[in-house]
Amino acid sequence: MRVIHTDSIIQNIKEMCIDANLELSKDMKCRLKHAKEEEKGDLGKQILSQLEENMEIAKQENIPICQDTGMAVVFFKIGQDVHIEGMNITDAINEGVRQGYVEGYLRKSVVKDPIERENTRDNTPAVIHYEMVEGDHIEITVAPKGFGSENMSRIFMLKPADGLEGVKNSVLQAVKDAGPNACPPMVIGVGIGGTFEKCAFLAKKALSRNTDEKSPIPYAAKLEEELLKEINELGIGPGGLGGSTTALAVNVETYPTHIAGLPLAVNICCHVNRHVTRVL
Repeated sequence: MRVIHTDSIIQNIKEMCIDANLELSKDMKCRLKHAKEEEKGDLGKQILSQLEENMEIAKQENIPICQDTGMAVVFFKIGQDVHIEGMNITDAINEGVRQGYVEGYLRKSVVKDPIERENTRDNTPAVIHYEMVEGDHIEITVAPKGFGSENMSRIFMLKPADGLEGVKNSVLQAVKDAGPNACPPMVIGVGIGGTFEKCAFLAKKALSRNTDEKSPIPYAAKLEEELLKEINELGIGPGGLGGSTTALAVNVETYPTHIAGLPLAVNICCHVNRHVTRVL
């Protein structure tokens, strides 16, 4: 049995909130660079160059890549051979987020109640997903999610007979409906299966996956490639101003489902697809 104190969890989450907002992951940087090289439109190339320049300025000046520093989403995998000491684990995660956003001078965008709309002033609470796994470690992924793109996400409760073609058509429709509002170029997280809420979780989880890692399921990997190609043929382009780069990547996650259903969620993210993972 390995003991991990919540002080360590708090410190790491604090640092991860700041790191995620100040610098994109290596795979996302490579995707942007490749997109600029492949973009066919002059205006599209210009916008992608500006996005790269913005990232460099953010790094040099130690400021956020985007003014919307998001609502913190935390994926928390706990090894079954870990004993956590200290404060309540949910409180510890939120304390890490609080310290990260306050001490990192990140914009606080969370309100206490969805109707009354009073700001919590420290960007808590986070949205936390727990998972028990084998081993004696804790894996934490912090993924701040901006709402320009989050608001464009969709859930479709398809019929089994709709099949892969129905899935493709629905994802394409979601991207068309999002258009420029999702701050393209986008990363598209797709969740297929489970239940109403499970497919939404899968789509969110898909966004945190390295975009260089394809699905291990053959049909899902093929679907990722086909969707990316067809999305980039829509002509929405960088900034929604036209071009051949509407999406940088499509990640698909699946889960078993009921014989009567085919749940599908599309979680859209802008090019600022922030996620940082650490193992304690």
